[in-house]
Amino acid sequence: MKIFDRTSTAAAMAFAGLIAAIKTIFTEGCQVPRRHIHALDSDDSAATLLIMPAWQKNRYLGIKHVTIYPENSQKYGLAGLHSTYTLFDANNGVPLAVLDGNVITCRRTAAASALAADYLARKDASKLLIVGSGNVARELAQAYAAVRKLSRVQIWNVRQDRAETLAEELRQQGFAAEAVGNLAEAVADNDIISCATLSGQPLVLRKWVKPGSHIDLIGSFKPDMRESDDAMFADTSVFVDTSEALDKSGDLLSPMAAGVFARENVQADLEALCQGRHSGRKSDDEITVYKAVGAASEDLAAAVLVYESQNGA
Repeated sequence: MKIFDRTSTAAAMAFAGLIAAIKTIFTEGCQVPRRHIHALDSDDSAATLLIMPAWQKNRYLGIKHVTIYPENSQKYGLAGLHSTYTLFDANNGVPLAVLDGNVITCRRTAAASALAADYLARKDASKLLIVGSGNVARELAQAYAAVRKLSRVQIWNVRQDRAETLAEELRQQGFAAEAVGNLAEAVADNDIISCATLSGQPLVLRKWVKPGSHIDLIGSFKPDMRESDDAMFADTSVFVDTSEALDKSGDLLSPMAAGVFARENVQADLEALCQGRHSGRKSDDEITVYKAVGAASEDLAAAVLVYESQNGA
């Protein structure tokens, strides 16, 4: 059984190849049960275990295990989330590899958003606003650069110093990047707005969004998390990664409860886009919104890419 640490896992996941791998798995189809969520008996009252399986018949089976201990930072000076990914041969159940789940999650999340944007953002979209500055936010510029020619990247964060730090990192990577302080002005002045935060309150408001924009909402994966307001879903073209988003994300649950949006208003999921059952953006002035909560099929695609790149497949 192969062991891929953080460095070797990341090295095999260049975004062009990862985006293509995720597109392939959505095109081919994959068995993805709902994720298992277990509260743990721990001194950390919010400790949680997530188990996310996915498989393709006679090919590969994968399971991501995620442990969430919110009090880790305060108690031990440790990160609050850790994950590993175990890859098996689906023909016989033989374990093939253990990989760094944190790297897989960050990279595949950004890659899936870029894949969706390839269908949903205008072809001439070149100005990207990143809302947030965490681990996923750090991957977004490189991911979007694989599907659009970026002329500028702006970063907004609640803490301006962290936005400045990420802007400097991106400049070192060759992007024309800058931190911004006025979120409303930045939303109105960019073609793609990608949010990757843990916010519990709406950040990006519909009234700021100009026609033709693409809004990418990554962060809200629980009912009490929000990155946009209810109005964002009232008159826009809404897409999701999977139907789970409609059951888990506060960004969708709130406008549905308010009656401004309904499940049947979703235009398509990412699988339908990849399989050509929906053509994506229809006009240059359409506002598209993509809401993602993550899919285990994306993790499997990333793990297989890493494993096969090291085994000559």
